[in-house]
Amino acid sequence: MRNLTLHEQLYAFAADAGERLDLATADGDEVPFEVVQSDGQRSGRIPLYCYRPLTGDFIRARLGLLVALPTYAPVARALEGVGGLELYLRARGRKQLPDDPRGLADEVLRDFLARVFDERSEFTLDETRFEAAYDELEHALYEGRCVTEVVAALLGIDLDPKTSELALGDGLAIVRWEALAGAPPELATGEHPPLLLVLRVAHDRLQQPSVAFARTRFRRVLTAVRLFEKGGYAIGPIGYSRVDDGAWSPVALGSSGRPRLLTLITRQNEDELRAFCNLIGRRLASHHGRGPDNSGAGELAWALARFEMGCERVAPFEALTDHLLALRALLEPEGPGSGRLAQRLAMICAGPDERAALAERTAHAISLERAVIAGLAPETGVDALVGEMAEHLRAILRDVLCGHLDADVRGVADSLLAEAAQPAAV
Repeated sequence: MRNLTLHEQLYAFAADAGERLDLATADGDEVPFEVVQSDGQRSGRIPLYCYRPLTGDFIRARLGLLVALPTYAPVARALEGVGGLELYLRARGRKQLPDDPRGLADEVLRDFLARVFDERSEFTLDETRFEAAYDELEHALYEGRCVTEVVAALLGIDLDPKTSELALGDGLAIVRWEALAGAPPELATGEHPPLLLVLRVAHDRLQQPSVAFARTRFRRVLTAVRLFEKGGYAIGPIGYSRVDDGAWSPVALGSSGRPRLLTLITRQNEDELRAFCNLIGRRLASHHGRGPDNSGAGELAWALARFEMGCERVAPFEALTDHLLALRALLEPEGPGSGRLAQRLAMICAGPDERAALAERTAHAISLERAVIAGLAPETGVDALVGEMAEHLRAILRDVLCGHLDADVRGVADSLLAEAAQPAAV
């Protein structure tokens, strides 16, 4: 077996689909049949006629019921990340194929179910038939190919106890250590092993992907998690890779921060995190850190890099300069001598009644930066103030990357300032 995770997800989906189709027949839906003539001429006997269930047609007519199953979306995303789905569909005789990965995954699931329940009018899952159908699928997907798997510890985050794997799409997943078959024992540190960030790539045997590819993909996930939810996150400096079910080899991933308390991703937030990681990954891949348009592109990339530097500082007050530099890149291109940062930040991140207070706190943070540079001991409560500056920066970066806020953040702030000044002028 080449992909245990895919096997388990397909089995869960096939079982759920079987139960749902049985309920449909119990409610009065009938499986259509066709009359088939047996070949009796070779034996000299009179040909016989029999009824053959058109299971595939029955399943296709009830796709709406199957797509709504909770096991459908996870297995569809897993198939998207495998690649080579057109090979399976062509082996099944399909000629017209969708152009997008999700469309291919949907077609594969429909054909796979038709293969599992072929010529049956009852839909109780038969393990022998399922394994035969799965072997056929794996053979088509992986013939002449292999799977490289790279794993690393994802620190500072936890999933709902009932979630063993959260597929992020395109071969990436967050997996519990005990849920990954043959997981590297070196990553099972402590009483409760950390979650694993897993990348699976199917490829030709002579085209081994580089480790740099995994580093880039992992880093994008870490960036997305940092923007998604406040917390301290990191990826372990040493990961492991293997080809198919071979031995694990250590992979240097580099330092990526210091984790703090665990942040729980509830089951209600899993779909939101998945969609957010995909969106940020696409933004970073297609724009290389630029904004949705070219306006403010360089400033956004620089601010995002500074934000991540701040996330990786040992002590919060050490990150103050990183956060202020990032905010200045977005809101104060004239330089700190202009004294415009506090006012512009207040216009973007506070309501009318709170802007004066936020501007005052920002000015206080700027004054504290001088003490940090001078090496003076931070005053009481500075961590909370630094955390507030980090949260405002995170909110701005997140909104710009998601397209909710124009990349020209300074221009937006100045427009709001102009609007706020109009009543006073009148």
